[in-house]
Amino acid sequence: MKLIALVGMPGSGKSVAADFFRSRNIPVLRFGDETDIGLKDHGLERNEKNERWFREKIRKELGMAAMAIRIEPRIKKAMVDSETIVLDGLYSWEEYVYLKKKFPYLMLVCIWAPPFLRYNRLATRKVRSLTEEESRSRDIAEIENLNKGGPIAVADDVIVNSTTKRYLHSQLEKYI
Repeated sequence: MKLIALVGMPGSGKSVAADFFRSRNIPVLRFGDETDIGLKDHGLERNEKNERWFREKIRKELGMAAMAIRIEPRIKKAMVDSETIVLDGLYSWEEYVYLKKKFPYLMLVCIWAPPFLRYNRLATRKVRSLTEEESRSRDIAEIENLNKGGPIAVADDVIVNSTTKRYLHSQLEKYI
């Protein structure tokens, strides 16, 4: 069994990496789906302010492992049909610790890109684009409030995404 969690800062290319795995018929479970579901349940628009509010709210209610707790049943269900599963967007140290206890074979893969490039990507993406100031603010909030640095720091592998999508795909192919 292979359980791979993609970690990295906003705009680093986690979603592009997840799409790569999907294109290889590897199931991908997205942590962010829990935020989208929560916003819908609260009747709120999907935007940076509301997303941050929900992520912080759910963690206050269930603890910092909240998203891992919520995604665990989906992981177990996916394991029935696949030997490899990718988790897109693990955030907190507590999520990592929670899942590592449940799934000792969990591997962290950090998708890394420099801030200037990430901020440019976030400014030009079609869905949920962010200004440079919003991107920087999100970085700080995720590091300070969501303990995001730990999983990045202890990643089993780091894939640099600082050039083209084609290059990222070639690095992911080597990883597989």
